[in-house]
Amino acid sequence: MNIHAGKYKCTECGRCCQSRQYLEVHRRSHSGEKPFECTVCSKRFITSGELVVHSRIHSGEKPYKCHVCEKAFSRSNTLHTHMRVHKGDKPYDCPYCGKLFKTNTHLKCHVRIHTGAKPYSCRHCSQRFTQLNQLKTHLLKSHNEGTWLTCNICQKKFSNSGHLKQHLLRHGVKPYVCSRCPKRFCTVQELKTHQLVHSDYRQFCCGLCGKDFKRKDYVVQHFKKCSTKLRFSDV
Repeated sequence: MNIHAGKYKCTECGRCCQSRQYLEVHRRSHSGEKPFECTVCSKRFITSGELVVHSRIHSGEKPYKCHVCEKAFSRSNTLHTHMRVHKGDKPYDCPYCGKLFKTNTHLKCHVRIHTGAKPYSCRHCSQRFTQLNQLKTHLLKSHNEGTWLTCNICQKKFSNSGHLKQHLLRHGVKPYVCSRCPKRFCTVQELKTHQLVHSDYRQFCCGLCGKDFKRKDYVVQHFKKCSTKLRFSDV
């Protein structure tokens, strides 16, 4: 009710907060004040909660554990998002094509395919990108800016932490097991792709010859060959 009444209102942007404490924290976003400092790397934060979560990077603490696959996380909201993998929940739908996504971030990235938006621009050249990790990879490869992330087991290099984490799974336990055979996989997507082997369902169709395929990458490869044959036959 305090928010609706405007009792604690920011004089900078007009945002209304639920209490004086929340308003004081919000004001730091305008002032740039970050009173909480990490004792390990000296990085500073606006709230003590942000510092607590950050400190887990150094301590390795992951207090939030998935009861299905035993994966552990440093943030509760990360665990909440992870649970959608097991439940199959995809609450965010694309307004252009209806495709469903587990997170709003994934939806925003997808929508750029339809809008053509490229919000990330290189400061060294004219190239623009739809995703931040594409820009970071470009800066590393084309302008030698940034730091490569190296696997401590096989020394393979990666441009972003997400790809490195996924790669590290391949050196350890593969948590996703096929219900039809003993094969195990590192990611849910790999498991889903594999499960098509056990199914007769063919959801992808070539628009030129009508041939059906189980996987999208198969129909893409076929379509290229099919269109090439069609051009030569016309000649």
